[in-house]
Amino acid sequence: MARGIAVQDGSLGEEIVRRINELGAISEDAGKLTRIYLSKELRTAADLILGWMREAGMRAHLDAIGNVCGRYEGERPGLPCLMLGSHYDTVRDAGKWDGPLGVITAIACIAELNRRGTRLPFAIEVIGFADEEGVRFASTLLGSRAVAGTFDESVLNARDRDGVSMRDALVQFGLDPDHIGAAARTRRELLAYLELHIEQGPVLEAQNLSVGVVSAIAGATRLAARLTGMAGHAGTVPMALRRDALTGAAECIGAIEQFCRTDEGGLVGTVGYVHAKPGATNVIPGEVSFTIDMRAPTDMHRKRAVADVVRQIEAIARRRQLSLQLDVTHENRTAPCAPWLKDQIAQAIAAEGFAVFELASGAGHDGMAMIDIADVAMIFVRCRGGISHHPDEHVEPADADVGARVLLRVIENFRLREGS
Repeated sequence: MARGIAVQDGSLGEEIVRRINELGAISEDAGKLTRIYLSKELRTAADLILGWMREAGMRAHLDAIGNVCGRYEGERPGLPCLMLGSHYDTVRDAGKWDGPLGVITAIACIAELNRRGTRLPFAIEVIGFADEEGVRFASTLLGSRAVAGTFDESVLNARDRDGVSMRDALVQFGLDPDHIGAAARTRRELLAYLELHIEQGPVLEAQNLSVGVVSAIAGATRLAARLTGMAGHAGTVPMALRRDALTGAAECIGAIEQFCRTDEGGLVGTVGYVHAKPGATNVIPGEVSFTIDMRAPTDMHRKRAVADVVRQIEAIARRRQLSLQLDVTHENRTAPCAPWLKDQIAQAIAAEGFAVFELASGAGHDGMAMIDIADVAMIFVRCRGGISHHPDEHVEPADADVGARVLLRVIENFRLREGS
């Protein structure tokens, strides 16, 4: 679909955009969107989404971790479900589309089925995960990990920047931290998990395509590095005698960038945080901390790349006479999308008259947790400029409509995996 084509009145896209804007107005910050886990704004958003689910013909409730859950029964009650979902929390100063597009589009599809009086030989569940971004307690995928039964209860003791523990925040939200296990689902309850999401990158736009089939969700390794040298006077220590931690960190950062730039297999590396001490203009930095985030389409590729980068950092530290502490703070394995589900998405895209294009997701998604209890797949929707996690994040109404039509077609024609 070309960018300039208008969405017809009464289309799914029109309703989706209206609700995206309504949900995007719920924020703790005036003038920008911030909606973090277990905040009063998240509760307001949850109540709004629950209302939409009920209007669409679903039974809806808030589960033990704060996920919003709706169920549309099949031809008879109690059938296993096709689960559709995404998240409704945001980063700070966020865009409106990351996460909510998947939740709202799924609700719109169910509403259309309900309007027609259509029941299918399986149930459909829609879930809005309460925490995917991990902003408040520095631990991602809390909502989907609870549903997958892999929630780490040690996170309950984590504290936010105001010193509030997750355990206390759950109580304040009206939930019982001792009953999070009640959110867990089993493999026999789910036929599959599908997620529609904005691409968060520029590939579909470069291909002039509204939608794409996701091949896999790339795994990620995050490390925290600390280089320690010797602080000293900026005017009295000769350059040849310095043990400058910041210039050492700069060399490490340059090496990471160069290593990833020359890789031809989709490897990406990011240093997103740097902190130098003592942080004075006229003092040689004696200690520098920085983070490393590395992602690749396969686990083997990523692990080899991380090992190579670590060796380079160690060599730089030795040559510069800096001590090094390097810790892995996060590791998520790659989540491949199931071929049988990808095929059904591809068929739906082709049936809607669009070219089928497959691409990997460099960003993490709830499917990384859900793969423990179900086969997973994703539909990507084009976003303007590939911009995400930013107020300029935007999806054209026409593209939102295409995404909804594709998802609805997948639902209506959903077939179980052969041998199931």
